[in-house]
Amino acid sequence: MSVEKKFVAEGLSKALVNEYLAEELERAGYGGMVMNRTPMGTQITVYAEKPGMVIGKGGKLIRKITRDLDRKFHLDNPQIDVQDVGRGDLNGRVVANRLASSLERGWYFRKAGQSMMRRVMDAGALGCEIVISGKLTGPRSRTEKFISGYIKHSGKPAIDLVDKGYSVAVKKLGVIGCQVRIIPPDVRLPDDFQIEKPPVAPPVAEAKPVKGPIAPAPVATPAPEKKSDLDQLLESEPAAAPSPLDEPSVKSSEGVAEDAPLPEEKANSEPCAKEE
Repeated sequence: MSVEKKFVAEGLSKALVNEYLAEELERAGYGGMVMNRTPMGTQITVYAEKPGMVIGKGGKLIRKITRDLDRKFHLDNPQIDVQDVGRGDLNGRVVANRLASSLERGWYFRKAGQSMMRRVMDAGALGCEIVISGKLTGPRSRTEKFISGYIKHSGKPAIDLVDKGYSVAVKKLGVIGCQVRIIPPDVRLPDDFQIEKPPVAPPVAEAKPVKGPIAPAPVATPAPEKKSDLDQLLESEPAAAPSPLDEPSVKSSEGVAEDAPLPEEKANSEPCAKEE
């Protein structure tokens, strides 16, 4: 068997097992299953609102299901594990079964769709879409859609993040299909981003006033200027002594020059002139 045929056969077997479990565990609130192939056999995890009803009295029902999976679907050593579905309002398969049951009991389709969508959004879902199609109000088939919140319709997020469920309501006029798509509240969408605020600097502590006299601030002394080599050479040479020829005649305080002849010498010279 080629690889392609093997994958197709495994997908068909998984779909048939899911349909069989949905019929057998409808009263227990069937919420889906996960099938994994292991070296020890086939591990099947069943999610239900009432796990006790899946197991049955003394494990009678779960033994019957295991035997049927081995004989009808030829699974290798099937092992069934039952888990609680948690919040049923956030499971697409459980909500679809509830909607189909409401329509079978005679609820108007708009009332049933709006009430189920309100319950899903009140449970904290990011988005919900309910599609009801069939003979709703007359002989002609029609489709009614209820949308609330944010829903992905295409791409990889629509396959991985959206929980889908489908159920059928059988009425006298015909069959009504109920399709539910839910985005759980703990899902991080790829286009969801947040802008972080810049960090705030810590507040600067104010200086407390100092009591008493304030000391004057120290005055910075200017740095001494660096002298050139020529100035240092001129300061190192001794100053030359001034010559007597260069000194000007110094006058006394009375206004008479120091080099002028004394009055006695002048008097001695006058008689000599008279004698002549």
